[in-house]
Amino acid sequence: MYLAINILGIIVFLAIGFLFSKNKKAINWKAIAIMVVLNLVLAWFLTGSAAGRAGVKAAADGFAWIVDISSTGTIFALGGWYDAKNLNFICSALMPILMIVPMFDILTYIGVLPWIIKWIGRGLSFITGQPKFESFFAVEMMFLGNTEVLAISGMQLRKMSRERNLTIAMMSMSCVTASILGAYIEMMPGQFILTAVPINIVNSLIATALMNPIVVPEEEDTIETIKQEGEKREPFFSFLGDSILGAGRLILIIVANVVAFVALAALIDKLLALIWKPLSLEAILGVIMFPFSWLMGLPVHQAWMLSQDMGMKLVTNEFVVMGKVTGVINQYPEHLKAVLTTFVTSFANFGTLGMVIGAFKGLVGKEDNDYIATNIGYLLLSGILVSLLSAAIVGLFVW
Repeated sequence: MYLAINILGIIVFLAIGFLFSKNKKAINWKAIAIMVVLNLVLAWFLTGSAAGRAGVKAAADGFAWIVDISSTGTIFALGGWYDAKNLNFICSALMPILMIVPMFDILTYIGVLPWIIKWIGRGLSFITGQPKFESFFAVEMMFLGNTEVLAISGMQLRKMSRERNLTIAMMSMSCVTASILGAYIEMMPGQFILTAVPINIVNSLIATALMNPIVVPEEEDTIETIKQEGEKREPFFSFLGDSILGAGRLILIIVANVVAFVALAALIDKLLALIWKPLSLEAILGVIMFPFSWLMGLPVHQAWMLSQDMGMKLVTNEFVVMGKVTGVINQYPEHLKAVLTTFVTSFANFGTLGMVIGAFKGLVGKEDNDYIATNIGYLLLSGILVSLLSAAIVGLFVW
């Protein structure tokens, strides 16, 4: 029965995308079908096949190995503050970012990462039939981050229609960055986090192809450039220094957001309790998200647990939920563990909404920016829909 409900959930989530479509007649159902099948195959391979599970485990072990190496710098700097048996959130999840972000930036500097992105993007565009830049953008976000890729894509964005810019803004709500996966893996099951990453990429294309279908003429289906041609490359150690400082700023931003959101959520709970003691932010959000949680194929009590975490993640961020469940998630049933981990592995929340809108303000003209701002609901819905689809598809193969 739960498997049937899980399958129904995938159908319902796709139907929601269709229901909110801006141009139902323009939807390319063949491309949608191909992408759905691709994600089902990916999810089965990464969770259900011996080779896929071995590959994901090896990748998770690789990230854990990198995180372990990064701890040498943390121990040197913090000394006695670093307690290996009882690591706090900053030491276990955030300090590794100081090594992992520069590592990815070095791969970009020497040309390895752009080469990988180029060929994965081309392959994805060929298989899915989606426009080239949209496919490249989805892959770039996975490696470089949403606002970072937006920042280096200004030339392309300014030459595209406002409708295509809306697609890019919607996709920007659905990514996670590879350089931060090490932090996630320290708190949640690594095999499901790494499974969610490629699933999210394809689902971001599915969600935008349903809700904002656009026919791109062949002569417009081009990629201008990722950076200015002939631009003089920055000296390596200057580049590395900027990368390290950027990683430090990222850690401060995450710490500030987590502290503020957790404290504000606690304040809201206390104020709601003055009205009625059992009332809380989690309870309200749990009610809103419960029908979607139940469609993941869970018993009612597990669906209620999941819905509260889903709602909290959307209002705060993924780190708040990960920090909340990190000590108990390994005791959860496998299906619940899979769908929860997959759902929270994204940047879809209200904070990201502000970041994306702010990024577009400095990249495109006022008319395009106003068009994106008036469709802010589509950005949020796209991010939620991608997370729901990814969780339901991965959960289909984990019981």
